[in-house]
Amino acid sequence: MPLAMVKKPSKGRQKIKIAKIPKKNHLQVTFSKRRSGLFKKASELYTLCGANVAIIVFSLTGKVFSFTYPIVETTVDQFLTYNPLPKPNGLHLIEAHQNASV
Repeated sequence: MPLAMVKKPSKGRQKIKIAKIPKKNHLQVTFSKRRSGLFKKASELYTLCGANVAIIVFSLTGKVFSFTYPIVETTVDQFLTYNPLPKPNGLHLIEAHQNASV
């Protein structure tokens, strides 16, 4: 085999240590790549299974990124139906009293 055709064996996919990335520019690149990978997986989940998907990601700089499929309102309403927001302190007591007084 000619010398030019000899391939070096690759190391394959390497495991990385899961820890906060100290360099800001490396952190931003990793954030962007992982965010797009997360959104791609969410899209695949919808495509393959028909699941309603909503993801909200906040960057360290405060920017908001979101992915929702099929429709934001439908997905959020469905979530709130199964996970109602807690009422502010005391409001549920007033509401219970009003309902009982009718």
